[in-house]
Amino acid sequence: MSFNIALSGISAAQKDLDTTANNIANVNTTGFKESRAEFADVYASSVFQSGRTKVGDGVRTAAVAQQFQQGALQFTNNALDLAITGDGFFVTASEIGSRDYSYTRAGAFKLDSNNFLVNNNGDFLQGYPVDSSTGSTTSVSLSTTNPIQIPTTAGAPSATSQIYLSMNLDSRAAVPAVGFSVSDPSSYNSTTSTTIYDSLGQAHIASVYFTRNAPLTDNSWSVYAAFDGTVLNSGSPISTLQFTPSGVPNTLPNPFANGVLSAGELNGLLTNGAVFDQNVLLRYQDESGTRNPTQYASNFEVGSLSQNGTTVGRLTGLDIDAGGKLMATYSNGDQQFLSQISMVRFANPQGLSQSGNTSWRASLASGEPLAGEPNTGTFGSVQSSALEQSNVNLTTELVDLISAQRNFQANSRALEVNSSLQQTILQIR
Repeated sequence: MSFNIALSGISAAQKDLDTTANNIANVNTTGFKESRAEFADVYASSVFQSGRTKVGDGVRTAAVAQQFQQGALQFTNNALDLAITGDGFFVTASEIGSRDYSYTRAGAFKLDSNNFLVNNNGDFLQGYPVDSSTGSTTSVSLSTTNPIQIPTTAGAPSATSQIYLSMNLDSRAAVPAVGFSVSDPSSYNSTTSTTIYDSLGQAHIASVYFTRNAPLTDNSWSVYAAFDGTVLNSGSPISTLQFTPSGVPNTLPNPFANGVLSAGELNGLLTNGAVFDQNVLLRYQDESGTRNPTQYASNFEVGSLSQNGTTVGRLTGLDIDAGGKLMATYSNGDQQFLSQISMVRFANPQGLSQSGNTSWRASLASGEPLAGEPNTGTFGSVQSSALEQSNVNLTTELVDLISAQRNFQANSRALEVNSSLQQTILQIR
């Protein structure tokens, strides 16, 4: 019996050594969680056996339990490096469309050849669908998650339909002595221009010219327009601006009638197969409708100038906030929400089954994965440009290593003594 007890002690000490060695080996493994060997004594007796004289039957390994306390954060220069601060796991799948999920705290993600976010094992990071404009999550369920893909372009271009312009026209300006001509700067008082886009996303220059009308006391201005240097509306004004003696529009809150750049006339000047599917309106306000043109005794100055068309843009930046929302920024000025990183938690994380590559799978002991949004409720937040380091304390592990070694030696000595005693008995004559 004592042989078996000593052997069980050696086996337990060996398990402790193995566990400690595995922790030390993974001290620099991103997202690794240390394990702890937990032991229980072995005791068996019959109904008619005296419990007062019964000796235990040794030791057994009750569990090798992982410890999921937070690891330290290591900050990087890669926005796709992600770390979780708090509870939760990233969700990954080995194939597109697969619902066989694995869960990890290792956030060293990168782009594959198709611009999907993957880990070092090639598993796809899953995300919730979101509204591209507001970032609002439309569903928080693992059944609706999809692999996160980063598009390289901002999508189809859109033709300009609105130009927003507010400015100050100099009330001291004199009436031009000659009729308006794009090629004669003396025929107008001020000019500005902006880039607009046709249906194919090609850029064009829309120019606006301001000419003071006579008499000066009328505070009236004519507005002319040109497209890529060609005057529009047969050289006639597209609108007239009328100011009060105080220098503000006399038709507030809507300052003036919109100037119209006719779609038919613009399309007649295009040679690339594109079109403007509607008239381009020149609106004399900023986009929010709070800033109006003025006519003060000050130099001509553009207060705001924008338009609503877009060309095809290339990806210039990617931001990930604490809530796991991914927003892409493009060279054409567009900003789009792409996805929200999926996160799950478990009632009993220690019940998860290890699957290698710093990943786990759900089991009966862990319970079903509970999906949620990062940085809400009990779910941790996402830290971009950071990695969670192993939570192994190397000093503690080295001390445990010495303790396990001593335990192994003590049990080996007990085995040796037991062997000597039996040898002595065999030598009795």
